[in-house]
Amino acid sequence: MPEDGQKLELAARAAWLAHVAGKTQDEIAGIMGVSRQTAQRLVSQAMAEGLVKIRIDHPFAHCLELARNLRAKWDLEFCEIAPADAAEAGVAHHLARAMERWLRRTEPLTLAIGTGRTLRAGIERLPHIDCPQHRIVSLTGNIATDGSTAYYNVLFSLSELVTARSFPLPLSVLVPTAAERRAMMSQPGIQRVIEMSRQAEVAFVGIGTMDDSAALMLDGFLTRPDLDLMVAAGAVGEITGWAYDDTGRLIEGLSNDRVASAPIPPRDTTLVIGAAFGPEKLPAIRGALAGRLIGGLITDAATAAALLDS
Repeated sequence: MPEDGQKLELAARAAWLAHVAGKTQDEIAGIMGVSRQTAQRLVSQAMAEGLVKIRIDHPFAHCLELARNLRAKWDLEFCEIAPADAAEAGVAHHLARAMERWLRRTEPLTLAIGTGRTLRAGIERLPHIDCPQHRIVSLTGNIATDGSTAYYNVLFSLSELVTARSFPLPLSVLVPTAAERRAMMSQPGIQRVIEMSRQAEVAFVGIGTMDDSAALMLDGFLTRPDLDLMVAAGAVGEITGWAYDDTGRLIEGLSNDRVASAPIPPRDTTLVIGAAFGPEKLPAIRGALAGRLIGGLITDAATAAALLDS
């Protein structure tokens, strides 16, 4: 084993003894035959390398109340609220926990996955899960505008952590013309992946804005003039590239004619769980809720309170 691999293995062993076996640093030193200082350093190294993932499962009372009220107001099947303190980390934690619960089910299922920074942060917190009975299908293209793998498309990151079979969409999120989209979507391989997405029991999606911070524009899929046209048509948010207005109605024409993603799964067949937070995301989240584009929501307490006040 290479030297770096040996060091990581020692760090992982020390971390396991500390966090799983509950051993003290003196006990770890004795078991591993190293000094107490070395044992302490190995445990710290494991933390720094991301080998240790800490999870706190006790729910906060005010978050539970916000979740109950949101479920009632927006007729949600699923809702989890993270504390407003360190909202990004909290939402990622809840997202990882929700995905893990589904992936640990014994009965075979199809899980659909969208894209985005919040989803990527959640997946980075997942442990390794052995679930070869499941299928994971991408709802959106996995290719960036320059032909490389799209950084915030999370399917490949997820497939490194779980043993389920994964099915990507080998396309860009948006293609240059509507005619090209029609040609690509007619290919048998693409049609098979889209059909699988319709069979998904659960889908996890990010909720994007349609403003100056729009991920579609920042990541190079949408030009500024295209974005301006969408905003003029009433667009407030997007899910897997599909732009919609404040009632959740998909915008007709414009860049939506060039979206190479699978359709957003309908609520009557799939539990679509959206993950998003922050004041800049409020119009997009409200639109997704109003249009019943999502049946579940993971957000933070401040965003949840604002959604209840609207």
